[in-house]
Amino acid sequence: MPTTLKLDWATHEAAKYACQHWHYSKCMPAGKSVKIGVWEDGSYIGVIVFSMGSGNATRGDKYGLKPKNEVAELGRVALDSHKSPVSKMISIAIRLLHEQSPKLRLLISFADRERMGHHGGIYQAGNWIYSGDSATDHVIVIFGERVHRRSVYAKYGINSLEWVKKNVDSNAHFLSNIKHRYLMPLDKEMRKRIEPLAQPYPKRVTKASTSQGEAAEHSRPTRSNSVAA
Repeated sequence: MPTTLKLDWATHEAAKYACQHWHYSKCMPAGKSVKIGVWEDGSYIGVIVFSMGSGNATRGDKYGLKPKNEVAELGRVALDSHKSPVSKMISIAIRLLHEQSPKLRLLISFADRERMGHHGGIYQAGNWIYSGDSATDHVIVIFGERVHRRSVYAKYGINSLEWVKKNVDSNAHFLSNIKHRYLMPLDKEMRKRIEPLAQPYPKRVTKASTSQGEAAEHSRPTRSNSVAA
């Protein structure tokens, strides 16, 4: 019997549950976001989160774009065990996002090679353009866990290392984190513009583990977009 795959808008609570249970960061991305839930055979199995217009990741000036409405970051793919290809889920999510935000022209996403050994296989399967390593991204190590400074700010209202050391973890420290950068153009002109940036896809170094967890309760979608696998 074929697997029924459905993607639809997710509540903040459902997205937060998926990120906390099925993503290595254990948190939602900071700032404004669009959250698209994933269901297989009627069961909620995770979320795909796009961050809109926050941070250096969505600076579009290097691509000749306006950051607030023309570029966004694919910030989380938080999934429980599943049967459908992740690249297919992302493709459907991008279609929904573009329908909602037609002015978007470019998506950016990162594979964390140093923390999780990711090489970006899900982006390669989806024909994203690999443009090399991102600039060094400084994270704060708190109780042995790497936490992005935006996530620190979202939780504490401040991301000063001195403050974190004084109030949270005296052993906290900065750590440089370099990631693979992938680009997905959303129109032909944009693809033509960024294709000169393309570099050979990186190869897998280590196999990243897949996080497992108990299933979340269904969120109430506002509309249905079912796709049979």
